[in-house]
Amino acid sequence: MQIPLDFLQGPAFQPYVFLAVFMRLGTMMMVFPAFSESTVSVRIRLMIALTITFIMVPLVASTYPPQPSTVAGLVYLMITEFAIGIFIAGAARLIMAALHTAGFVMGFQTSLAFAQNFDPTQGVQSALLATFLSILGITLIFVSDLHHLMIVAMRDSYALFAPGGALPVGDFAAMVTATVAGTFKLAIQMSAPLIAFALIFNLGLGVLAKLMPQVQIFFVAIPANLLAGFLIMMITLSAIMIWFIEHVEQTLHLFTV
Repeated sequence: MQIPLDFLQGPAFQPYVFLAVFMRLGTMMMVFPAFSESTVSVRIRLMIALTITFIMVPLVASTYPPQPSTVAGLVYLMITEFAIGIFIAGAARLIMAALHTAGFVMGFQTSLAFAQNFDPTQGVQSALLATFLSILGITLIFVSDLHHLMIVAMRDSYALFAPGGALPVGDFAAMVTATVAGTFKLAIQMSAPLIAFALIFNLGLGVLAKLMPQVQIFFVAIPANLLAGFLIMMITLSAIMIWFIEHVEQTLHLFTV
């Protein structure tokens, strides 16, 4: 696609448009999963956001109203652009929390919850399985080219949310609530095989402890629990991640035309 650079000198271009577009797209770039990880340099994110802004300005400048005549009007426009950017990217970001939650649940079921290290996707200490799933999810987003769909959502956001219009706060709140509920549901569904295994395994241990009180049950249970947990993870991991990627794609498609 050829970028009409002469547009920047045309009479239709207004300097404030560039700032408004950067406000929306830069916010998305700083929040979108895969782009906003702590391992990605802030300078690289800023460079990508500026590049996309330069490309997008000629395409969306016609959707902006004339420059507001008051400072309050200009501030309101910038706030709405920021809110739209944080809403779209935040909805995609919330889906990533499903991997973090699922990893914690799996860790509790396999006695690995206390094995913790730094999770670059969350910026905090977390269970080893949660870190593994989060990094794997980020890798699959790039491998499956879902980051292209994020860029498409940036462009189509101008068709869904016209600049300068009133913010649909009620719709925003309803979607955030539904996304949080769906994320928790997805996390439990992803960790369901290990939850079912742990329930059956612990019931069996309880029966065995009653039948043979002299047996040191924990010396038998912990190695068996770890081995069985790793075997179940090995069998179900591919299906879990495919299911996760499908949910990420469905969420991003909500913001495309």
